[in-house]
Amino acid sequence: MYRLLRSRLLLASLLVAGLTGCDSGGEQLLGTLEWDRIGLPAETSEPVLAWKVAEGDRVEAGQLLVELDPRRQDARIAQARGEVDQAAARLAELSNGARSETIDAARATLARNRAELTDAERNFQRIAALYQRKQVAIAELDRSRAARDQASAATRSAEAQLRELTNGTRPEQLEQAGAALDAARGNLAQLQVGREHLSLRAPRAGVIDALPFKVGDQPPAGAEVVSLLVGEAPYARLFIPASIRAGVKVGDTLRIRVEGIEQPFDGRVRNIRSEASFTPYYALTGDDASRLMYRAEVVLEGEAARQLPAGLPLQAERIDERH
Repeated sequence: MYRLLRSRLLLASLLVAGLTGCDSGGEQLLGTLEWDRIGLPAETSEPVLAWKVAEGDRVEAGQLLVELDPRRQDARIAQARGEVDQAAARLAELSNGARSETIDAARATLARNRAELTDAERNFQRIAALYQRKQVAIAELDRSRAARDQASAATRSAEAQLRELTNGTRPEQLEQAGAALDAARGNLAQLQVGREHLSLRAPRAGVIDALPFKVGDQPPAGAEVVSLLVGEAPYARLFIPASIRAGVKVGDTLRIRVEGIEQPFDGRVRNIRSEASFTPYYALTGDDASRLMYRAEVVLEGEAARQLPAGLPLQAERIDERH
C-alpha cells in the first residue's frame, strides 16, 4: 500500500511536469512500471522455520524459498500411515480366510456338540420309557426333553459356524475392505502433498520482491508469504484517454520515459482493456477529470529494461506524435 501511494504521488508530479515541459505537443500517457507478479500463499498456518532467499534475489524455477514448520503435518502423516497399514491388514485377513487352527477348533466344537446331542437324545428316550410305566414324574420328562432340544440347537450353531469358516469371506466384505484401504491411501497421499507444500519453491524463474514474514512468524492460512516478479521484461501500465483511444492499437510502438532514467525505452502495446474506467485520481487535472481511460500494457524492449525495478512512475508518447 505504501509503495502504491508513493507511486501515485510521483505520477501526480510527473503529470505537472509533462503538461509544462512536453516538447512534442503529443498526448502524455501516464502509468507505472510493472512486472508480472506471482504470490505464493501459506496453505496451512505454520511457523516460518527458515528463509532460503532474501528480497531482491534472483531465483530459478524449483528453487527452495522458505520452509514452514512440518511437525504437525508429520504427525498427521504418521497417523495416516498407521490407518493404511490397518486397512491393508484387514483386507489381507478377509482375503486369506480363517486360519486352519480356527477351523480345527470349530470342528472339535461341532463333534462335542453332536456327542452331547446323542447323549441327550438317549437320556430323553430312557426317561420317556420310564414315564410310560409311571416310574418318573412328568417334570423329569420335561427336563430331559429341554436338554435334548438345547443340545440340538448347540449342534446346529456349531455347524453354521464351521460352514462360515470353510466357505470363506463374502465378496461384499472384500469390496468394503478394499474401498477402506483406497480411502486410507488417498488421505495419506493428500497429507504428503500438503507436507511438500510446507517447503515453498519458485514456480518460475524471477526476482524476490517481498518477504512480509520473519522467521518465527506464523502466517495465517492463505496469507501470501512470498511475492515473486517474473517475466522476460517489465511492462508499462498506462491509461489511454478516450480521445485518443481509437488511434492506439495492440502492436503499436510507444516511447517510454521512466522516472530517474535518462535514456528512453521503446515499448510495444500488448493489450488494451475493452472496458473503460474513470481517470485515476492522480491524473485529475482540468478537463482530464471528465475523461474515460482505457488501461493498457506496453512491454518495454531492450536488455537495459530488464534491470528496472517495479513501481517506478513513467510517461509514454506515441512515436508518430514526436515527429
